[in-house]
Amino acid sequence: MPKVVDHEERRRRIAETLRRIAADEGLEAVSLGQVAAAAGISKGQVQHYFPNKDAMLRYAVRTLRDQVERQVAAGAADAPPDLRTVLVALLPLDDESRTEALVANAFVWRAFKDDEIAAWFRAGYEQLREALAALVEAELGLAGLDAAREADLLLALTAGLADAVLLGHRTGDEAAELIDLHLRRLPGGR
Repeated sequence: MPKVVDHEERRRRIAETLRRIAADEGLEAVSLGQVAAAAGISKGQVQHYFPNKDAMLRYAVRTLRDQVERQVAAGAADAPPDLRTVLVALLPLDDESRTEALVANAFVWRAFKDDEIAAWFRAGYEQLREALAALVEAELGLAGLDAAREADLLLALTAGLADAVLLGHRTGDEAAELIDLHLRRLPGGR
């Protein structure tokens, strides 16, 4: 009886391998051959799923967004998501989220040259912005705030703090404390 192959699982495994390489060495180091070797499969198998590096990178971006969504959901697993929990979940506080942040940063540079990757980043940003705006409204009320603009500011603050943590300028605790400080300053904040 022929072996049943889960093709989507193989694609995900290849994308995970690509992200590990990108986190360690940058996207410049990613090649079909290197990903195949690191995944323990042949280059032909990689090419079966991804005809070239660009196709592989684009798929990896799509699955990266899924990982970020899972990370945020895990951060709020014990209780309904609140604004602080979501923002802190976006910080690179452990090895897995650090790797994801490094990979996302590498892909941002790629997005400047690749319209499809840029579109995925824009869509992910809008999705996150809408979720944060809904939380701003739910938790802080309208209290004179434009929820969408506040969501933009919160995303900018969190992205800057995430980079500061990656670079070693701030610890994860310091970044979380700064998020808390900002949230307390908002009308209706606590």
